[in-house]
Amino acid sequence: MMNRIARRLRLLALLSWLGAAALAFAAEAPRQTIVRAILVEDDAEKRALIGTLAGQGDDAIRTLLIAWRSDALFVYAAPDGAKIPVQLTGEKDDKDAQAALRVDNGQALQDAAGRPLRLVGGDLKAVEHDSNLRRAMKAVLDLIDLVAPDPARRIQAIQTIALAQDLSKLPLLQARQKDETDPRARRALREAIALIELKDPKSETRLAALAELKELHTLSSSDFLKRALKEATDQADRPAIAAATAALQAVDLHRSAVDFFGTLFRGVSTGSILLVGALGLAITFGLMRVINMAHGEMIAVGAYTTYVVQNVFGAGVTLPCFGLNLHLSGMNLEGAAYQWYFVAAVPCSFLAAACAGILLERTVIQFLYRRPLESLLATWGVSLVMQQLLKLMFGSNNVQVGSPVYLSGNWTVNDVLLGWNRVFVIGFGGVIVLGMWLVLTKTPLGLLIRAVMQNRGMAACMGVRTTRVNLLTFGLGSGLAGLAGAFLSQIGNVGPTLGQNYIIDSFMVVVVGGVGSIVGTVLSAFAIGGVDQVLQQYLPAWAPGLSWVPGIGSFLQNLAQDAAVFGKIMVLGAIILFLQWKPSGLFSTRSRSLDE
Repeated sequence: MMNRIARRLRLLALLSWLGAAALAFAAEAPRQTIVRAILVEDDAEKRALIGTLAGQGDDAIRTLLIAWRSDALFVYAAPDGAKIPVQLTGEKDDKDAQAALRVDNGQALQDAAGRPLRLVGGDLKAVEHDSNLRRAMKAVLDLIDLVAPDPARRIQAIQTIALAQDLSKLPLLQARQKDETDPRARRALREAIALIELKDPKSETRLAALAELKELHTLSSSDFLKRALKEATDQADRPAIAAATAALQAVDLHRSAVDFFGTLFRGVSTGSILLVGALGLAITFGLMRVINMAHGEMIAVGAYTTYVVQNVFGAGVTLPCFGLNLHLSGMNLEGAAYQWYFVAAVPCSFLAAACAGILLERTVIQFLYRRPLESLLATWGVSLVMQQLLKLMFGSNNVQVGSPVYLSGNWTVNDVLLGWNRVFVIGFGGVIVLGMWLVLTKTPLGLLIRAVMQNRGMAACMGVRTTRVNLLTFGLGSGLAGLAGAFLSQIGNVGPTLGQNYIIDSFMVVVVGGVGSIVGTVLSAFAIGGVDQVLQQYLPAWAPGLSWVPGIGSFLQNLAQDAAVFGKIMVLGAIILFLQWKPSGLFSTRSRSLDE
């Protein structure tokens, strides 16, 4: 029994060794082919050898062929007379010598004593190449990514081949189709094969390609289908005209669906951005009845805090703080550790903005309760002062906050682009809304806030310290603005006037939703954000239809071309009309103090 087990173990070890040897041979095969191509004298044979590398995925092929075309391959004559192709790499020393790597195995070239050799390119014979050979190399390089391990590289290579519509590449794509396992790459292969077959001289092949493109209805095939329709029209090929027209209609229908869902996603994400910016204002203005025009600067404080935290995690930063050039040392973190900076920046932004809000409440706001006009003027002056302070501390120019890797990419779902940063703000807004609801309804602080805001005098008679509740409430609202700034730093540059871009929209969200209503704030944020995105998407298409308006038709037509500006105007007009109908907003908050 033991002998049988021992024989099986020896057999398994032998098979493993043979498999490893086979893999090693396969890895060296492309290098050996390039060596033979370098040393062979006949140019046609050189091109034939290079052509055999097509469709192989060894990274050494790319490296060596690019080096060959760049005159970085040489033939070294060994003392024993052998010709050894080498690649010179690395920096040159004081004698112009470089490290030499053998082409056949990628290892360092060594002398008889086993020491690495450094060679001077001028003393060696460079491997020659002509235009025909370079074209053969380009053909190989164009196809090498077809078998790359990364699906994104394979898809890019497939799309590059499809653009050329070269019939000679069709067999390679068809052969690759049998081995491809990634669904996206298989779809790209189907599209590429169909696009190339549009150039096939057989009409039945072209009709089959048009039917395939109709089924795929990819947006990238639109221009090719238009050309195919034009060619079919010129040739009066009715079946091809009908097939191309049907394929174009399928593409246009798919584009309409992509535009609709893309606009819907952008509307939800824009609404989430407005929601994050307006939630803090819903506290300070909606519950406390304080018109805080410095709310935008609290957003900027949160954004600048994110900038500082990012640099502290990195190499540090020197700030022109009141002309003193204050240097903040960094922790010099790299890789995954550095990417955690945004996680740390979120609570820091909340605390920084909350502290700024508490300071504002203690120095200015506490003297202006129940005096809305005075609070508006005072906080507007404070906002100007804070902008100048931010300029003195961080400079007048915008600063760049880099996005961590987990917020930098995107998902593509049926051609609809979903940016990770916008998906994050949607989830972020939901978490904040849930957190605010829990704080206001499930905590002692929330009970005190609601009591003071509904009837301040009665709450004071019941022993509630209203001044402390005012302080905490204003700090909470300002901290939420800081959270908005932390996220806004991920979708644009940070500057002293960052908050001014959102303060008006935030007030509109709070007023339309109903002063003091968190639910109304949520609904109005998504409504205003969605309408704004719809108008920006479709106003340029509607612009020609505005020319009939007497007197100002041309003006409106030109204005509609700037969709962002005209969209804001139309949203503002719609809000004014809505408030004429419901002055208290979507949800009005009623209490004894409000009715008096």
